[in-house]
Amino acid sequence: MPAEGTAVLENLAFDLAREASELSAQLHPVVRLSVADLVRSMNCYYSNLIEGHNTHPRDIDRALAADYSRDPHRRDLQLEARAHTEVQRMIDERVDALPGPPVSGAFIEWTHREFCTRLPDTLLVVVNPDTGERVPVVPGQLRTRTVAVGPHVPPAPEDLPAFMGRFEQAYDATRLTKSRQVIAVAAAHHRFLWIHPFLDGNGRVARLLSHALLLDIGIGSALWSVSRGLARNSGEYKRLLMAADQPRRNDLDGRGALSHDALIDFCTFFLETCLDQIRYMRELLDPSELQRRMELYVRDEESAERLPKRSFAVLREALLTGQLERGRVPMLIDTSERTARRVISVLIEKRLLVSGSHKAPLRLGFPIDVVERWFPKLYPAT
Repeated sequence: MPAEGTAVLENLAFDLAREASELSAQLHPVVRLSVADLVRSMNCYYSNLIEGHNTHPRDIDRALAADYSRDPHRRDLQLEARAHTEVQRMIDERVDALPGPPVSGAFIEWTHREFCTRLPDTLLVVVNPDTGERVPVVPGQLRTRTVAVGPHVPPAPEDLPAFMGRFEQAYDATRLTKSRQVIAVAAAHHRFLWIHPFLDGNGRVARLLSHALLLDIGIGSALWSVSRGLARNSGEYKRLLMAADQPRRNDLDGRGALSHDALIDFCTFFLETCLDQIRYMRELLDPSELQRRMELYVRDEESAERLPKRSFAVLREALLTGQLERGRVPMLIDTSERTARRVISVLIEKRLLVSGSHKAPLRLGFPIDVVERWFPKLYPAT
């Protein structure tokens, strides 16, 4: 951990706690569920992009509907994207299968296992660059080989249990103050990657772990993703990670084996990235601005006769109230029940509304077709 009293980190931790709370309060809880589905796909896209796997958002959307490409490579990337999204959903929903707190070895191995067991065999192989040997990746298993990550040589396999035990002890949230819990998320992100406990998949596990840690301390939510910020500045992210791998520079550079100053630099970058993403999503999800963008889109679609008239009134009500009873729609748009049913049917077909059954209440949907209009710059221009 960075030394206590590091002002820049303490201030960032305070701002993060305050602004994360403000973001969660912006939307109706039911609408947050729909936004969470969208953000999970976005998180998956950017996390994979950091690894050099550029899976188009529309391909991710199709993968979640089990609509896979015939091209083997694109299909593999779709399966990888679905794996990431499904594991994050389990973390977001805190399913009973979660084996322990995020910093525990059991949780970390569970995350790797759940992610890797969903991958195709072609993505569960690591090739030794020196010998060409193809080494299988075993889901959830700590590596049994010495590896090198650029100039960094992580701990030997036989030392991994001791390092993971120390990791769990050092970042145990119950032993830390609130601000130190926030700083620990950033420090743990680097130290996990420095340990490099698995043969492959460490980067994705690290970002899922950071997401889980932020949730665990009440800062994170399914409404924002640090991966987007890291991917949009991936050069600096990787540079600072490598710098924090370096040994202590001199007697003024902390008391540990690694550079204390470089760790502070990385933690500052990481927390600033979190704060930037919270602010971006807060602006994007501001109800009045979101409503304005939705209205502009719907008016264009109504003019082109791709949506029936009065569609916006229905969507606006779903945004503001979270759930909309079907029986309220005729009165809401001042029309007959038959016309109201047709409007609902088209909006469900376009996935602008979603529902658990043909009688269940309606809630807002966020299909990939509207993302650029409703949530500009969520994804990079393609």
